[in-house]
Amino acid sequence: MFEILFENADFIAVNKPEGIAAIPEQNPQEPSLFERLCAERDETLLIVHRIDKDTSGVILFARNAEAHRHLNMEFETRRTRKVYLALTHGVIAGDWGKIDKPLAHFGSGRVGVNAQHGKSSLTEYKIVQRLPSHTLIEAYPKTGRRHQIRVHLYSIGHAIVGDRLYGDRAIQRDYPRMMLHARRLTIRPPSGDELTIEAPAPQSFTDVVDSLAGA
Repeated sequence: MFEILFENADFIAVNKPEGIAAIPEQNPQEPSLFERLCAERDETLLIVHRIDKDTSGVILFARNAEAHRHLNMEFETRRTRKVYLALTHGVIAGDWGKIDKPLAHFGSGRVGVNAQHGKSSLTEYKIVQRLPSHTLIEAYPKTGRRHQIRVHLYSIGHAIVGDRLYGDRAIQRDYPRMMLHARRLTIRPPSGDELTIEAPAPQSFTDVVDSLAGA
């Protein structure tokens, strides 16, 4: 059973665990959250957006075609507001920052900064807690590019802890999970009243922060 954060006749919000694909993959090793949720609840849900497999936190699925169209438009027009919790390597200077770098896809499945061919991408962040050798931040992606927060932080020398795609793999393998969590999502659902849905960070996340805080 998955933790249901909110549901009504139009959509359902779930706290996705890390390590499970949000939607069906091209070469699936196991059923995705979407497939398992449809089976568990015995209903046909509709995919609205996605978060990375190794990211935990808030994700929405629509329950009817009208809500699906409405929520898709909310995401496409960037009217949704997203807040992520991320733990990075290194101590970030300053109390807040902005990373405005265009991103492009590469054939390897990686994403990188590319001034010539990349699409405009903007991430803002603020410091939540400084640890001896790491920094806990809230990240606010203003655009919705694939791997955006991960690549932007990596590009300024502060890769997300446990991210085996970006950063030193030998070091990243020492951590039990990627330390990125979709903490909060604010949307305007079909009802018209703005709604904020929050997912508490799982123990797998807080355990790593606590262990590094005492390092």
